[in-house]
Amino acid sequence: MLLYNGATDTMPLVILIGDGPLNAAVGGNVMFKTTVDPTPTLFQSIVWQFKGGVIIAYTSAGTTPGPGYEDRVTVNTSTGSLELRNVSTDDSGNYTVAIVTQTGAALGGETTLSVQIPVSNVKITTSSTDLMEFSSVRLSCSSSGSSLSFRWFNDSSEVTADRVQITDGGSTMTIVSVTRYDQGPFRCFAFNLVSDGTSDPVTFTISYGPENVILRVSPSQKYHPEGSDVALSCSAVSEPTAEFTWFCNGVLQSGTGPEFRLMNIQMNHSGSYSCQAFNSKTMRTETSQPLLISVLNVSVTSSTALPVEGESLNLTCDASGSVFTKEWMKDGSNLNSIDNIMFYDKNTVLSFKNLNRKDSGRYTCRVINPISSDSFTYVMDVNYGPENIKINGPNKVSVGTPLTLSCSAESTPTATYTWKHDGTVIHHSSEYTKDSAEFSDSGEYICQGMNSFTEKTDSNMIKLEVTQIIKEPVGLSGGAIACSAGLIIIRNTGLHVKPKF
Repeated sequence: MLLYNGATDTMPLVILIGDGPLNAAVGGNVMFKTTVDPTPTLFQSIVWQFKGGVIIAYTSAGTTPGPGYEDRVTVNTSTGSLELRNVSTDDSGNYTVAIVTQTGAALGGETTLSVQIPVSNVKITTSSTDLMEFSSVRLSCSSSGSSLSFRWFNDSSEVTADRVQITDGGSTMTIVSVTRYDQGPFRCFAFNLVSDGTSDPVTFTISYGPENVILRVSPSQKYHPEGSDVALSCSAVSEPTAEFTWFCNGVLQSGTGPEFRLMNIQMNHSGSYSCQAFNSKTMRTETSQPLLISVLNVSVTSSTALPVEGESLNLTCDASGSVFTKEWMKDGSNLNSIDNIMFYDKNTVLSFKNLNRKDSGRYTCRVINPISSDSFTYVMDVNYGPENIKINGPNKVSVGTPLTLSCSAESTPTATYTWKHDGTVIHHSSEYTKDSAEFSDSGEYICQGMNSFTEKTDSNMIKLEVTQIIKEPVGLSGGAIACSAGLIIIRNTGLHVKPKF
């Protein structure tokens, strides 16, 4: 690093060559720079030596390279600096220079050159990249090059964790008790004084779990109405993804997967449900906390299958599960006690003292607890009648013309009808028809309606007269006389004369 005065011991001249020891890569060029300012006056001599042998010598007679340096060295005759080309590891060592100026002053100096093989082919090897959590793994870094040093990185951060052991001069890294957060990517950075290189990344697949197995229900409520749909879902922290099996009251169910659905839920679906997660890599299982599913069942029953007007009837609301209150509605409106309606047993029984046809409708019992509610609707049709029977038809028809008599009544269900002519049953239908009336069809017609549910009957009567068809002779004048059925009618006279027989 220093140039010194070799001519006298009383006044040494010291100069620097560069900033310190020099480093170079194999095949590269090196410049040994002195701190001598360029001078227009040539030096008397410049001699560079390596390991006692002359590299190059300069005098006024010319420049002479040493053996083996003919094409590799050049000396600057103004400063004494040396360029050494195409270096190899054999060029590593101490270099000296001796300079004699025109005034006879002697300058000298020395420095060190280290020639290193460049870093290349950096790679990581490991026994496996498929790991179990809490196991250990060793990563080894190899590289071409000389005087190598190593550093390890997890993604972009240098590895310095307590669980990591760095050995073999830094080329080996051991991760003790691998966690799920040690996936990487890991890289090895190899370097020396002249170059560096980075390996391709290594990423680990780390299997762990299952753990934190959680069971959820949708809709999220303690009681579920009968006939509704319930979805259970199970989740777990696991790598790879856990497999799931389902249990009800400890009995294995047929469903698998993270979801278990109960469609059109019934009372027999009530019970304690749980899911079990299994990891096929770690061979571990974990079971969720149990979840209680309770089905809220509501039904309404009638004290009689055939509500009849004028009779009494009770509607009873039954419910399973935890029931706090019961409410009754008719056709969507709240129902309260009135003269004809009473409630018993905490609104469990809706009682009708005397049914009326207006009581027909949709009766809903709504069961309520703090968590959920359910309802059931009973459709009641009050049976009544028949009554107010009406007969539609003529009282008089001409012989040979069509005859139609129809009968109707107020009745639920619809009444059945029977026709009688002068006491004789002639037809069973609400309508009696005849294409051509005869004189014998005259008389009393009775329509009787019957309700098979109420077992009541009602009837009405009409009298019918069948008469001769009256035809006016062609060509008679306004005063003509016609004879029919023993009656003489004088047109336009206004006189009615009974015939004499």
